[in-house]
Amino acid sequence: MYGNIVTIGNIVFLEGEGQMRTKITELFGIERPIVQGGMHFVGLAELAAAVSNAGGLGIITGLTQRTPELLAKEIARCREMTDRPFGVNLTFLPTFADPPYAEYIDAIVDGGVRIVETAGRSPEAYMPRLKGAGITVLHKCTSVRHALRAEKIGCDAVSVDGFECGGHPGEDDVPNMILLPRAAEELTVPFLASGGMANGRSLVAALALGADGIAMGTRFIATREAPVHDNVKRALLDAGEFDTRLIMRTLRNTERVLNNGGVARLREIEQEKGDALTIDDIRELVAGVYPRVMRDGDMEAGAWSCGMVVGLIHDIPTVGQLLDRIMEEASSLISSRLVGMLQDQTAA
Repeated sequence: MYGNIVTIGNIVFLEGEGQMRTKITELFGIERPIVQGGMHFVGLAELAAAVSNAGGLGIITGLTQRTPELLAKEIARCREMTDRPFGVNLTFLPTFADPPYAEYIDAIVDGGVRIVETAGRSPEAYMPRLKGAGITVLHKCTSVRHALRAEKIGCDAVSVDGFECGGHPGEDDVPNMILLPRAAEELTVPFLASGGMANGRSLVAALALGADGIAMGTRFIATREAPVHDNVKRALLDAGEFDTRLIMRTLRNTERVLNNGGVARLREIEQEKGDALTIDDIRELVAGVYPRVMRDGDMEAGAWSCGMVVGLIHDIPTVGQLLDRIMEEASSLISSRLVGMLQDQTAA
């Protein structure tokens, strides 16, 4: 430790300034290794700009915008709110209507965005266009094998999602205490820890397990700038770590969601249908739900993604306050607890 600079391995922490230098901050040109993951009807310009202005990386959710033209307008709106780097999420998932991905990418490129978070199916088919435009690609993965594949096709970084995460945790059910060290053993590209991330302890633990930063989704919904109905934020405050449910397991499209009346009905249908379940049996409880929940505040409408980290959400701060607090907690843990313990052992 030299003055207000703490150096541990490849991590440089600037105490008192709330900044940290890792492979992720260098890759994205940000001050804090904290990324806001893409979230349907949450990742709008307001939230993305707030995260970027606070030193992290904000991300607009591309497919929330119904057309590439609307995405272009959302990118322009975000540029009016921040002059710092931000990204766009493109999720390649089986959907009820195949989006015009090439046109969405054109909107991203034309909008001057240089960071794209991809998720779901492999982005391999679109990598030539993305890389040809000089875009840095971050791919979300739920297993080491998928992360290695993302690395092989040219992704610059990956977000490793443990079983705790909201949304789609994959089918392997491996939690981050195992998944992150395994990723560190295998990967050469930088990676983020996602799933269960909420505070300074999360950040320090992720770094200790081999990650170069953290990605947060659910925690960012419970912030003042999140453009969602107050009912959603109150639901997160009232919920605990036992209040999420896994749905669509028999369809091998597992999703972790917050329990509510709609989810209870969905699970009854799943039990009744068993292995004969089809997406049509539950369509009304999973399709078109997000606008009703996030915009209108209908908390019983159906299934919406929520991580087990909800058990660590106790307030609704501004994004700036949240990131400041994470960095302050991390600083205290690193300098006072971890470095202090090492110094005490050396002195002894």
